[in-house]
Amino acid sequence: MEISPTSRRIMRNTAMLYFRMAVLMIIGLFTSRVVLRELGVDDFGIYNAVGGVVAMFSVLSTSLSASISRFITFYLGADDRYKPRTVFSTSVSILLIISAIILVLSEILGVWFLNVKMVIPPDRMDAARWVLQFSIVTFIIQLISVPYNASIIAHERMSAFAWIGIFEAVSKLGIAYALSIATHDKLILYAILYAAVAMAVRIMYGTYCRRHFEECHYTRILDKPLFREMFSFAGWSIIGSASGILRDHGGNLLLNLFFCPAVNAARGLAVQVNGAVMRFITGFITAINPQITKSYASGDNKYMMLLVFRGSRIATLLTMLVSFPVIFNTGYFLRLWLVEVPPYTEIFVQLVLILTLIEAFSHTLSTAVNATGNIKWYQLIIGGIQLLNLPIDYILLRMGNSPVCVYTVAIALAIACLAARIIILNRQIGLNIIQYLTDVILRVTLIGIVSAILPYRMHMTMPETLPYVLAICAVSLICSSACIYIAGLTSGERTYLREKIGFLFKQ
Repeated sequence: MEISPTSRRIMRNTAMLYFRMAVLMIIGLFTSRVVLRELGVDDFGIYNAVGGVVAMFSVLSTSLSASISRFITFYLGADDRYKPRTVFSTSVSILLIISAIILVLSEILGVWFLNVKMVIPPDRMDAARWVLQFSIVTFIIQLISVPYNASIIAHERMSAFAWIGIFEAVSKLGIAYALSIATHDKLILYAILYAAVAMAVRIMYGTYCRRHFEECHYTRILDKPLFREMFSFAGWSIIGSASGILRDHGGNLLLNLFFCPAVNAARGLAVQVNGAVMRFITGFITAINPQITKSYASGDNKYMMLLVFRGSRIATLLTMLVSFPVIFNTGYFLRLWLVEVPPYTEIFVQLVLILTLIEAFSHTLSTAVNATGNIKWYQLIIGGIQLLNLPIDYILLRMGNSPVCVYTVAIALAIACLAARIIILNRQIGLNIIQYLTDVILRVTLIGIVSAILPYRMHMTMPETLPYVLAICAVSLICSSACIYIAGLTSGERTYLREKIGFLFKQ
């Protein structure tokens, strides 16, 4: 099977995003180590817990972001020159209104929750209040950036997306250096500098988009039919966004209520490790998502379904390729990375990577549903399942269970969500359930089992020293790569990969 020019563009964009990912991962892991060392476990935990209070409001921004991205990409795919500008200006107007609402809610509910409910050492309460205020500022800045980010991705300008992301990572490295030489309260300084970096990135996105995309010039347009359509889409998306946010940040707040800040620090570190791995999916998914939406908008449903299957399969295989070496050697990597490893960090990292592996199947499935705009029942069912995380977590923690239960519940419900997505998509867009189960889930699962056998046996029998850990990582990568190449790729994908590798060696 030949690879189409559109698929080749997806692969080029993926390569650019993986270059971005590699730089961000290296800088991010080093930065996290320095930040943890300079702040200390308790202050690091406080920052993650307090930031989670503001992040709860991202239920609005996440749903609006999905709506804006969908509509801009859809009308570009439909080759409509007028609508993208209308969508952009309407989006900015909506986000300005939402920002004002979030500011008021954060100052009322967020401050109350911090002062009354959160477990913060009394001598760090003032610093926590400063963190809350600058977390609000950072969140609003990032919210207003959404239409610009969506435009860059919709136009598939991944080089700009990559370079701005690298600037952001280098700036955060500068924050880590500033903490190392600071003499005043480092937690407050960290919150201030983080907000400053968010502002700088916002300016860069805005400047680039205004120079390169004609629709990215704000005018006081409020297309009422479009406004209602976007808000309807966003309104149903809120259910799905709320369920994910309550699972992640709500679970983090529950851990703060039942345990000490060190457990929040462990969860924060697990999230950062997972973030590094997630970039392997994000790069590929960010490149393929616009084409799924554009294919649907242009009426090419056959190609859209091909991209959905391919994206689901390759995203999970890429996650597996990177996750296995980390899962098998988590304890050693954490001790090498961190000065002090908070309790539960190792098991949190392993479980969150397993959760990410399961959810990797679903990214292109969700994109396909969003492309149709018919998301009501999808969001109600998937969101309803995910919303079960918070009450189940609370009951289990109240009964005295370990904090690990937060992730085991999330994994069980993620499997239920995947099953529900497949059934819903069969009814909405005609997804072939048997074909998906055999070509994607069964195929990827067998590849995962076979590629894990040898590195797992090595992990169980070898001492945890650097030479053996490196050997396990090398064997894991070799086994996974071989299995993916032989059984995970189509003949056309293997041909394209050989061509690119041959081209690199000729340079």
